[in-house]
Amino acid sequence: MKISHRVIPIIVTVMLVFPSNSTATRDRDIWILVDTQKMVLSVLEGNKIRRTYDAIAIGRAGTTPDKKMGDNKTPLGVFRLVRIAPSASFHRFFGINYPTVAHASRAFRAGTIGRDHYLDIRRAASTNSIPPQETPLGGHIGIHGVGDGDPTIHKKFNWTQGCVALTNQQIDDLSKWVHPDMRVVIR
Repeated sequence: MKISHRVIPIIVTVMLVFPSNSTATRDRDIWILVDTQKMVLSVLEGNKIRRTYDAIAIGRAGTTPDKKMGDNKTPLGVFRLVRIAPSASFHRFFGINYPTVAHASRAFRAGTIGRDHYLDIRRAASTNSIPPQETPLGGHIGIHGVGDGDPTIHKKFNWTQGCVALTNQQIDDLSKWVHPDMRVVIR
C-alpha cells in the first residue's frame, strides 16, 4: 500500500496528539486523595496507592462542604490542580480550583454569593482557568509545605486557614508526582 506524502503529516500529527502509551496518558490516571479523617494524603494511580504522606494538617476549624471566606475550614470536594509554584511563605504551593461550580451552585442557592460571582465561577470552570479567589466563598486553597513555620506545631495541630499542609520534605517529594489539571479529592 502506498501512502501519499500528504497523509504522512496527518498521521504524525495524530500520533503526537494521541499517543498510545505516553507519559501524558498515564499521568491522567494519577490523582491525589486527601483523607481528612485519617489525616493522610495519598497519591494514587487508578485505585493503586503509589505514595502516602501521614500527619497532614488541615484548616484549624476542620472541614466543610460549604466553605466561606475566613472560616478556617478546608473545603471538601473534587478539585483539580490549577497552580504549581514555589512559595515564599509555604515552600511550595499546589493550588486547587476552589471554589468549584458545585460550591458556587450551593452558595448561590443559599444566598451566600450573588449572580455575578456565580457566573464568574462558572465562566472560569468552562475555560479551565483559576476561579475568582476573592468572593464570599474564599479562595487561595491548595496543598503546601510548612515553610519557615514550626514543624512541632504542624505535628500537633491543624493550623491552616483551609489548605492542606505537609512538611517541606513531604511537599518536595509530592512535587515529583503533581501535574497541571491533576484531580484532587478532599474527603
